[in-house]
This record gives sequence, C-alpha cells and structure tokens, in this order.
Amino acid sequence: MQVLKFGGTSVADSASIEKVISIIKNAIEHDKTIVVASAISGCTDSLALIGNTAAAHDRKYVELIDKLEERHLKLIDELVSNEYKDETFVTCRDIIKKLRDIANGVYLVREISNYTIDLIMSFGEILSTKIISAKLNSISISHKWIDSGTVIRTERHRSQNIVDAKMTNANIKKMLSKNNCKLYVLPGFIACDAQGRTTTLGRGGSDYTASLLAAGSSARILEIWTDVTGMMTADPRIVSDAQTINNISYKEALELSHFGAKVVYPPTIQPVVSKGIPIYVKNTFAPEECGTLIESNPPETHGKIRGISSSNRIALLSMEGNGMVGIPGYSSRLFDTLAKNEINIILITQASSVHTMCVAIDESSADRAKIAVDETFAYEISLGKVEPLKVEKGFSIISLVGNDMKNQSGACGRMFDALGRCGINIRAIAQGSSEKNVSTVVATSDVNNAIRTIHYEFFGESRKTINLFVAGYGSVGKQLIEIIKHQKQHIETQRGKQIVVAGLSNSKKYIICKTGINLKDIDSELNNGEDNFSGDDYFDRIFSCSLHNTVFVDCTTSKYVSAKYSELFLHGISVVTCNKLACSSDFSNYKTLIESAKKEKVSFKYETAVGAALPVISLINQIINSGDRIHACEAVLSGSLNFIFAGYDGKKSFAQIVREAQNAGYTEPDPRIDLSGTDVLRKITILAREAGLNLEQNEIEKKMFLSDEYFQGDIASFYSMTQRNEPYFKKLYDEAKAENKKLRFTASIRNGKARAGLEKIDRTHPFYNLDGTDNAVLLYTDFYQSPLRIQGAGAGAKQTASGILNDILLSF
Repeated sequence: MQVLKFGGTSVADSASIEKVISIIKNAIEHDKTIVVASAISGCTDSLALIGNTAAAHDRKYVELIDKLEERHLKLIDELVSNEYKDETFVTCRDIIKKLRDIANGVYLVREISNYTIDLIMSFGEILSTKIISAKLNSISISHKWIDSGTVIRTERHRSQNIVDAKMTNANIKKMLSKNNCKLYVLPGFIACDAQGRTTTLGRGGSDYTASLLAAGSSARILEIWTDVTGMMTADPRIVSDAQTINNISYKEALELSHFGAKVVYPPTIQPVVSKGIPIYVKNTFAPEECGTLIESNPPETHGKIRGISSSNRIALLSMEGNGMVGIPGYSSRLFDTLAKNEINIILITQASSVHTMCVAIDESSADRAKIAVDETFAYEISLGKVEPLKVEKGFSIISLVGNDMKNQSGACGRMFDALGRCGINIRAIAQGSSEKNVSTVVATSDVNNAIRTIHYEFFGESRKTINLFVAGYGSVGKQLIEIIKHQKQHIETQRGKQIVVAGLSNSKKYIICKTGINLKDIDSELNNGEDNFSGDDYFDRIFSCSLHNTVFVDCTTSKYVSAKYSELFLHGISVVTCNKLACSSDFSNYKTLIESAKKEKVSFKYETAVGAALPVISLINQIINSGDRIHACEAVLSGSLNFIFAGYDGKKSFAQIVREAQNAGYTEPDPRIDLSGTDVLRKITILAREAGLNLEQNEIEKKMFLSDEYFQGDIASFYSMTQRNEPYFKKLYDEAKAENKKLRFTASIRNGKARAGLEKIDRTHPFYNLDGTDNAVLLYTDFYQSPLRIQGAGAGAKQTASGILNDILLSF
C-alpha cells in the first residue's frame, strides 16, 4: 500500500488535476493506492469567509457561494467527458445546495458555532475529490470514493479536535477489508466525532489525514505532492540557487519545519514518523525530479548540514532582575503563565548568571504575554526584585539544521563569523536539545540577507551573486549599465556569476534596491530617487544593506567619493574604480588603501584608472610576481591627447580638434584636465608605484605645452584663447614635421625617476604610428630582450566601462 496526498495547488485548475490523474495512473501500476486531496487552491479560505459573512447577516455570502460553484462547475466542464459530465454537475450542485442551506441557517440565526464552521469548511475537500473521482470514472480507472468522516474519528479537547487514534486505526482496517480495490480516493482535512458531527483537523489537515491513513494501513510510503520539488536548503524565494535536499531524517525535517519550512507540518506527520514509514515530498508539476525522501536513517551528506530555515514575526520577551539569582521557580512560573494563556514558546535562552531569561514567541501573542506575566510577577516587580517584562518586536529566527550539530566542529563559528562579516547583529542564540539545530535571532530587516549569507557559507553558490553599488551616471556609468544589461545573461551562463545592480547615484540623486534595480527604466527611477548624494546618505544606505559579495564601482572623478574607499573596505565592500585620485594621491594614502584592502580581505581594482580596458596593471603585477624586474617604461597614457595630436595637421584648428575629442567623450568633462597633462601625471604615478617605486606626483619631471593662462577662466574663454593662439600650435606641428617626426604626449620611468611631456617621436619608435585614441605601454624587463608592448584604445566611455566590468568579474 502507498498513500498519495495532493495539496491545494496540485488541484488548483483543470491542467493541474490532469497532472494529478497522470501521477495516480502511474502509481496504481505499482501498488495499491490511497489518494488524499485538499480543496482546490483558495477554497478553504472562501468557505471560512462564507461562514463568517453569513453569521454577520450579510447577503454577500450568496455571491461568494455562486463564485465557488462556478469554479467547480468550470473544472467539471474542462475535465470530465460528456458521458459523466451531467451526472457530475448534479453531484456538485447537490453538494453546493447543502452548503447554501447551512449558510442560510447561519444567516438567519446570526451566529456560527465551531461545529458549524467545521461543517462549512469540509465542503472544499468533498468537492475536489468528487471531481477527481468523476475524472477517474470517465477514463475507466476503477476506484472507491470514501468520506473521510466515516474513517477519521476525533474528540473535543480544549476547543481542539484531537484524533482518537485507536478508533481511527480500527476504521481504516475496516475500510480496507470491506472494500477490496486497488485505488481509494478520500477527502483530506475532514473527520467526525462520536456523535457523528463533521469536524476538521486544523492546519495541515490533509497531510494529517494522509499520515493517519498511511500509518493505519501500514503503507510502505507516504508521498506528499505539492508545488515545490521537495525540501530545499533554504527558501528559494530568498536564495535563488537553493538546492533540493534529496535525503533527510525525520528529526531534521521536523526541525526545518518547526522553524519555517512549510513543506511539511510537524504535528501532522507524527503517525508515520512513529511507525517509520518514509515520506516522499514530490513536485506535481515536475514529477520526474527527485524530490525529498524523509526517513529514519538517510545517507550522510558532506558537512552534515541539511538546510536553513527561518520564522518571522517573532517577539522577544526578556525577564531580568537581581532577585532571580539563586532563587528557584522563576522559570517554571514564567513558562506556566505562558502555557495557561496558550502562548507557545519557540526558543529559550538564559544567561549563566541566571540574572536574565529570554524567550521567543509569536509576535501576535506578545501584548497578551506581557499582561499575563506582569500580573504573575506583580509582587516581585513591586519589590524591585524583577523588572516588568520587556517586549521587543520585529525579529526573526534563523536555524541551521543538521545531524549531530554539537559534534560538528566549527559549524557555529562559521555561521556567526559569516553574519559578523556582513554586519548582521545576533540578538540571541540557542542550540536545540535534539542536537539537530543552532538558532539565532536577528532583526527581521536583516533576515533575508542573513539567510543568503549563511547559505553561501555552507552550500556555496552555483551562480555567484555580485551586488553592485555604482557612483556616477555620466558617460562611463551609463555605458557600464548598458553593457551589464546586454551581457547579464551571457555572464550568468558562461561565468556562473549573477550581477545585481543594487544601487546607483549621480551628483543629485541615488536609488537603492537590495534585490536589484530595474535596469530597463533606470533613468526614470534615478530621477525619482532619494536626494542628497552630496552628503553621506548614499554610503550610509549602502552600509545598512549588508549584502555579501558587494562591489562599490566609482565612475566619478570626485575626490569626495575616492576618500570613502577606506570606509568601504571596513564594511567588507570591494572597490572597482576608474577614478585616478586615490591611487595617485600621497604615497602614504596609496599604501594605506592597499594594506587596508588586504587586511579586510576585499578586492581593490583600478586597472581602468590607467588604460581604460588595457590590462597594464595586471601585466605589471604578473611580471613582478614571476620574479622579473621592470627597469624602464615608456608610455602614451592619454587616449584623448593622442587623438588630438595624431589628428592635428593644421587643416583644422587645434581648438576644433580638442572640441571633437570632448564631444566624442574622449576627454574629461573639462578637457583642460587632459591638456594640462594632469591625467597623464596621475597615470604614470600609479604605474610607477605598481612597478615598485615610492613616487610622489610632484617628483615627476614635466614638459608641458600650455602656459598657466590657458587654465584661468571658464571653458569658453579657454577655447577662445586656444583659437587666437592657433599659430603657436601650428608651429609645434610644423617643427616636428620638418624633422620627419610626430608629436606625442608621453611618459616614462627610468632609473627610479619619471617624466612626462610633449615629445617629438621619430618614425623608428613604436609610438610614431599610434592613431586615434590608442594608448601604448612599453615595459623593459630583465626577462625580455625586447620590450613588452600593450596597445589599444585608451579613451572612450565604452572601453572604460568594459574594463570596469572585467575588474568587477575578477573581484570574486
């Protein structure tokens, strides 16, 4: 014998029920089968609403019944063949008529008893299983439909329906002996008491029905068919790459379920657990997938950690006072008070000093608990021995579940360390006496990030998530977002990395969404974003997000933003930047940043601060790491200046060429920064430091071609002056041409010194034929007789953005 239980989502519509029928057909080929089904999705809630609406003397209950009838008649029309359709319509309408009569009685007397609401709510399972039965008849599958109320017996105890196990087991045996058939169909959730009144089994009632039938029939297995592929290592709505747990013990499954996993409800599966009957949780909509087998002795898994679960809406009750120390009875009185008020304790933790005690309960019971406990300890409170009960709301419990947790060396430490690295505060800790779980209490605002962090620590990620916070939405920032948008799927498929843009700012606004900004409508979202990026608001929000694998991307030229790198490192956030200011500032600051990143175990990437997408810094690092030594370097490091001098021949004015470079996005927003050589000075400073020199920017020998007058006033006056002085630029060009040379703005390092400036380059030099925005770097080392040469576009928003993306991917 095997028992198959189908939940509400499995019978939600005709397509789902067709899948159920297919599963049943396959099952009966292998063994005798009992099928238990829930009401169609949403039906039980509708029935409860019908009862309460009628009790309120509201005629809207009639409309609610009409809608419910319409849903079921539609199912019959779509599922049942014409031969059985009319008969099934009549059956359905007769059942609905009984519901109407009961609801009308409630409407007339304006009240509803517990037994009446049970009776009303029982109609859902009867209707769904009658439709399944009709479908089986229409495809000639022999079976027996049996009312569960004739089998499952309950008795009333403290306002709850408790199953009479002895009578129920006798009824199950009687059912099987009396009806010798291969397939039984029974509604879940429904029972009856000794007086023959319909009762229900409460939360997880259909699972309970199936569990009772499996235990009573000594079934070889109970299959629970739902809309998920078994139990997962974490909630897949929170952890996108949560894994299915193929095998798990009863105790581990109960621990996961107790702390939030909704696949099975612990009390309802006790009958099969006590008899050692395996439970197989399967997905109705993917029956070919493995699912989860719950059994007594499952195979051990690597690390012995099975999964992570959570419970939200938790309140903490803290009882403390000097009068508690060394005095017995306080704990028992507290627990007794909560029990008498039917308040369930979820977690307990107590200080070794016995000065404080903390219990976790459902948030909805918190106010009631405070009134009851303060009343119980009113005398002690009046004497100052005990403080009034402290109630804190807004918490969640996270549980790490695995076999023999107490002997898993380092598991707790890894869990707490992972939470600590993300700045998540732990409010309370407890280990279950079952030795199957370690639980922590955290703020509900942190719970999702905490679950993702713990899951990553113990299970890794099949697809690593990289969370980006971008500063700067100018030409480079916009190109970066566009590239991410178009390459996102490729990066996930080929690199196994998911890029989530969690934050973006420009100089006026910022937006943050921990689950990812909608990149398709990013301009509109940013325009409607939060104000005050000029202050610390954006960074404070970044720090409060506490996302793991976080990268801050600096696409600005802001000194203020670059000054934040150290603080970002302290919060465990990596930095990728094309901003040259930090790494070309004082050498002591540069070294501090490098050391801080190493200390905090974060990544600091600034390849694009030198050569856009050209791998100059990475090549220098490879040379040094291999034991080679760089003794000289020559470079053209400004794509904008190369564009200008390679394109200027006197036919167009120098001012026109500069404006073209600016309009193409090759220069900084203020092109005078490029023309001053400042950009090149910063770049050669960074290269020199990467090559091992303790160089300050003011130590570089400079050979500039513009006087200070060009940098006074605004950009308009600069262009005007440049146009007036066109003869000067034409003379520079003509002199170089007369010597068969070309003008190039170069930088070099030799004998521990650096220089930068405008040079005349002869045709034998590799820089002679540099065109457009190309940069080039020549590295002279001990290992290579000829210089290593890197050449390519050194300016352009797209090139810089692509280099930034590459640095992002290399950060993790």
